[in-house]
Amino acid sequence: MSVLKHLAGLAAGISLAAALVASPARAEDAKGEQLFPLFSYRTGAYAPSGIPQWAGYNDYFNYINAHGGVNGVKIRLEECETAYTVERAFECYERYKNGKPDAPLAVLFTTSSGFDAAISDKARIDKVPIISVAGGRGDAVDGSVFPYQFPLLFDYWTEASIVVEHIANTLGGFDKLKGQKIATLYHDSGYGRETIQPMAILAKKYGFEDIQIPVPHPGEQQQAQWQQIKRAGADWVFFRAWGVMSPVGIKTAARVGFPRERIIGDIWTGSEEDVRPAGASAKGYLAVSVFPPGSDFKISQTLKKEIVDAGKSDLKDTSKFGSVYYNAGLVQAILFTEILRTGQAKFGNRPLTTEEGHWAAEHLDLTPERIEEIGATGLLSPIKITPEDHEGQPAAKIQQWDGEKWVPLTDWLKGDRPLFKDAIYARAAAYAKEKNLPPREPVTN
Repeated sequence: MSVLKHLAGLAAGISLAAALVASPARAEDAKGEQLFPLFSYRTGAYAPSGIPQWAGYNDYFNYINAHGGVNGVKIRLEECETAYTVERAFECYERYKNGKPDAPLAVLFTTSSGFDAAISDKARIDKVPIISVAGGRGDAVDGSVFPYQFPLLFDYWTEASIVVEHIANTLGGFDKLKGQKIATLYHDSGYGRETIQPMAILAKKYGFEDIQIPVPHPGEQQQAQWQQIKRAGADWVFFRAWGVMSPVGIKTAARVGFPRERIIGDIWTGSEEDVRPAGASAKGYLAVSVFPPGSDFKISQTLKKEIVDAGKSDLKDTSKFGSVYYNAGLVQAILFTEILRTGQAKFGNRPLTTEEGHWAAEHLDLTPERIEEIGATGLLSPIKITPEDHEGQPAAKIQQWDGEKWVPLTDWLKGDRPLFKDAIYARAAAYAKEKNLPPREPVTN
């Protein structure tokens, strides 16, 4: 490497680190640490999906802390094992909802759609901001009804419209959808059932036949469901699996002769852990991607040099660096630090309380320019949250497994969110009526 190239690379690294750490904190500002409780599941049926995510969180926070923290405030990550059960998630919530004396809680990131739905009433009472990235309850986008829940980045309703949009594009237009048969094979849980209503709305608009087929947890037997799909003459399958259900489904589809190029997995059915166990049966399989895989992003290259290659990574298997689930953890860690920066800009460079974290979450504005400063262009789509809209601008890509790696087929797709707005907000209004919730006062600051 030439001296000029070395100096250019060094300057780029310094620039990125400066952008992430921002201005140094004043001595009177940064006192204590910011708590980040990680509701992990390193055990249980879904551990293979979780372990790479926790590494993404850990590695990014370690990098931020090594450069002085967020404006001088270091992040204290503490794991609480849930085994992906709602009961244990509640135990973790009770343990951390009040923070620590020297490390307050600002916001709480969750890792289970079931818990997100179950915690709604308690989060409102406790006034704890709940952040559910690319998941959670769809009606929580309405901040006037769910002030303390934030389904950031993506929702399953938008995902349904993106899947239908991609099918239409493949066929040559939305008019070609009429008469098509689209089967949704879903994990029979709150998460899996979330797309039943939006698919019915889309079917009514475009004239395709909507077929809904549940698979009981954990999804290790699917022969009957795939035979049903074949008998129904389905043209496409929207595959909403989780954990072991994913590779089992892909292999079963191959056994019954359903073309893998006509199967579109959802965001939690489109990782390396989902396709590699299926072997050759997965080649050509499609999936929705909110967390693009790869290690060529600027921030990824920085983490590889300073954390992974330095032996500081939480990854035990470094071949998973840059995988879908590793990048999912990385994206969520970035969102957390940017929420902190947003709050610090108003309240000072110090650890935030839940009240301040709530304000920060409702004013998060990640522009393309800021994403470029972080080094996450292409990895993270822009997002702007308001007190009324707790999701932002949902977007995803369609990717395809080529037998060795995921290949993006599209840029960011936004789906047809306006189509669902009335239905989603009607669900939120029905919830407010059921719970007898008073109207939220308008936010003026």
